[in-house]
Amino acid sequence: MNWWAKLRRNPLAQVGFVVLVILYLAVFFADFLSPYAPDEQYRRQALLPPTPLHITDGKLVVYPSRKGPPDLNTGIPKYVEDRANPTEVQFFVQGYPYRFMGLISSNFHLFGTKTTENPEKQGYFFLLGTDEQGRDQFSRLLSGGKISLTIGLIGIAISFPLGLLAGGISGYFGGIVDNLMMRLTEVLMSVPSLYLFIALAAVLPPQLTSAERFTLITVIISLTSWAGLARVIRGQVLSLKEQEYVEASRAMGGSSMHILFRHILPQTATFIIISATLAIPSFIIAESVLSLIGLGIQEPDASWGNMLVGANSTAKILFNSWLVVAPASLIIITSLAFNFLGDGLRDALDPRNIQR
Repeated sequence: MNWWAKLRRNPLAQVGFVVLVILYLAVFFADFLSPYAPDEQYRRQALLPPTPLHITDGKLVVYPSRKGPPDLNTGIPKYVEDRANPTEVQFFVQGYPYRFMGLISSNFHLFGTKTTENPEKQGYFFLLGTDEQGRDQFSRLLSGGKISLTIGLIGIAISFPLGLLAGGISGYFGGIVDNLMMRLTEVLMSVPSLYLFIALAAVLPPQLTSAERFTLITVIISLTSWAGLARVIRGQVLSLKEQEYVEASRAMGGSSMHILFRHILPQTATFIIISATLAIPSFIIAESVLSLIGLGIQEPDASWGNMLVGANSTAKILFNSWLVVAPASLIIITSLAFNFLGDGLRDALDPRNIQR
């Protein structure tokens, strides 16, 4: 099957792939793309909307902004710009120091504002606005993407090999091995995930950082979330082990492990690839839900989930909508992109799809 050609003819799969590449490149170069440190606070610029750009004398500039009194009729806050003190927006500027990939020290950033001598007249370019502590939303989104986009990869890297191995052994050997492993999977599938999250959060050591805490929870949950995959793989192995090429390998003296890992499990690769792309969004959404209920990444660390926590009131949703739109949009876009790519892979790798 020319699956690559079929995948390229699927426009939604192409869109999903391109979006994911852009997102992962953005978080990979997050420090370079961030104009400000994710936890740096600008108290005087708290709850500012996205900063508008202006062109003055052929240069991109921003004006110092501050939050003014709300409109007496509508209650909507007003924002005042100091037009007398423009600040130039520059590219490849020096800013806060960071270590790229933990190895290379640098302080260059893609864009930023020129530093002025008077801090009170300093303009800042907040691309997506600021939160209630005056932190740059754009920088925090990039920093939070490191957690939100890698959490799914960690989850499938742990749960899928376990499910593949358990399902393969159970289906191939059958008998008491099959009965024991299937009863174990049924027990694991009956455990409510939310209550397990809450129980784990309660017993974890308090001195753990939020990233370590959530990573540990993710690892533990991944160790218990392979049961559904194992049942599907078992069903496929039950069918595959009766194929002629398996019988031929057995007649030639192939060991059980050789037959299982060399001839049977590779035949499930199509299903594994498709399932992995469709499972990653569930981990991303789980991270968001856990952060929303206080069990995931905690302040001052950033994730897309806990950034939504800062906009959990009606007033902020109505008057500071940029706090909600950006992280919620990224969660939705990422989930859709993985689903589009997964659907495209399913259509391209399906041997029953004979469309050329």
